[in-house]
Amino acid sequence: MPSGELADARTALHAQWDLLRRWVGDVVDADVADDPSVLAGWTVAELVAHLGRAMEALAVCVPVPEGTVPLSLGEYVGTYADRAADIAQTTRTLAAEIAHDPLAEVDARAEAAFARLDELGPDDRVVQARRGPVLLSTMAVSRVVELVVHADDLARSVPRGPDPVEPGALRLVADALLEIVVARGGWSLEVADARTWVRLAAGRQPYDVDVLAEALHPRYTSDAVPDLGRMLPIL
Repeated sequence: MPSGELADARTALHAQWDLLRRWVGDVVDADVADDPSVLAGWTVAELVAHLGRAMEALAVCVPVPEGTVPLSLGEYVGTYADRAADIAQTTRTLAAEIAHDPLAEVDARAEAAFARLDELGPDDRVVQARRGPVLLSTMAVSRVVELVVHADDLARSVPRGPDPVEPGALRLVADALLEIVVARGGWSLEVADARTWVRLAAGRQPYDVDVLAEALHPRYTSDAVPDLGRMLPIL
């Protein structure tokens, strides 16, 4: 991605983080922290801890030698499924470790992430992430994906207060996830309902062709929305 797309990802990451962090501070209290979330097997507190873990993944990125071939966003997020159990266990461990002051601990990780993003930018470059080499812009977009998807998880888990999903970040994520699908299948599609599409792509909503037809539209009226049942969820 050119540095302009890195700038867009950086803007979206800041906007989504700021909105979600305010929401968590206002809405997530001791009364709901140990409640089960909509993400099976995860409590609300563990979802909040995972926000810190997601941002920490950006904070630990380092430059790689020139000429290193980066993974695409689709390839990078495609590694999530095989590590789902490990991610869940790591998150539970982290939640226990930071239980004394979870928001301060999550804030520290986010601050380190934004500092590293500034240090490595503003030009795009290949960096070593936890799951392989990626462009810095790809890593930033993947962090926006994490925050948007989990903001929606938290909003459905604790349905009070304003919507913690930032509209611009949601649009960026919806478009990025659609790009993965288009790259694999070559269709001409556009996002019609960003929230529904992100939920389908992230496995938060059961796949249904009628729901998909509400989430995506063909770019040309003579075309139809393909059955993506074998391709979804992406995450």
